[in-house]
Amino acid sequence: MAEDYTRDGTVDSHNNPANKNKTGKWKACRFILGNECCERLAYYGMSTNLVNYLQIRLNQGNVTASNNVTNWSGTCYITPLIGAFLADAYLGMTLLTMTASVEGLNPSCDENGCDPTKPQVVVCFLALYLIALGTGGIKPCVSSFGADQFDANDEAEKKKKSSFFNWFYLSINVGALVASSILVWIQMNVGWGWGFGIPAVAMFIAVGSFFSGSRLYRFQKPGGSPITRIFQVLVASMRKSQVKVPDDKTLLYETTDAESNIKGSCKLEHSKTLRFFDKAAVEVEGDHVQGLISPWKLCTVTQVEELKSIVRLLPIPSASLHHRSNC
Repeated sequence: MAEDYTRDGTVDSHNNPANKNKTGKWKACRFILGNECCERLAYYGMSTNLVNYLQIRLNQGNVTASNNVTNWSGTCYITPLIGAFLADAYLGMTLLTMTASVEGLNPSCDENGCDPTKPQVVVCFLALYLIALGTGGIKPCVSSFGADQFDANDEAEKKKKSSFFNWFYLSINVGALVASSILVWIQMNVGWGWGFGIPAVAMFIAVGSFFSGSRLYRFQKPGGSPITRIFQVLVASMRKSQVKVPDDKTLLYETTDAESNIKGSCKLEHSKTLRFFDKAAVEVEGDHVQGLISPWKLCTVTQVEELKSIVRLLPIPSASLHHRSNC
């Protein structure tokens, strides 16, 4: 029956319409939350005390070690579209554990300190940046993937979606708390091999937890590249820079279907701000080529509002960068 399936266009692992009773909701989210908790434990268990590791085992000065950790941490946040979680993050964590425990990869140390060779330093940083690729691959996706497990068109499930984010951030903080306390103590008092080995095991558990719930997940169908849609709006609005935007928003172009032409997305209501971009949705002669509409000449209101939403968010990272530069 139709009411047994989701109404937001999600599909199951076999690309069939998602059954409400067999997929999604909390029975799927427990695997996502377990993955996030273990992944954050692994990440913070390695990153929290990384400056000390570089100072003690790689014989780096405080400034050099801090700078290397800052560069690495920044890389983790600018690689959201590169790398695979399994191939990069887990491999990198395993390799880092080997550099701290396996003879030959582990720097030789005595009472006067450690004396790492150049190949040992190279392998260590190779491991770190493999982790950066992997964590960048999952960081921007996992929270939205968890939200996809709740049907936005079902009021009962919609209310549970907000609860998911509370549990999601709780799982992050639990992982970070354990890493910043217990794992740091282990690293400083038991050994770096154990201190990095435990995060490697946690990463393995994270991967296993995530994939073990595959048959229960709901998946949004790919809706195309948002970057392409953004550039289409920019190009179309620049082409029509001399066109006047009508006061009546109903005259702006939008699909006649009940759903947006972007797969997996709902239509967005027109807003009165940033009206220059509305020019991309104004129909003029020449927008139709042989009966077809060129998206580089005419865009829907939903596409325009998608770009407006991003532009309205820009002051937030800009303010953060300004604050950081003044610290």
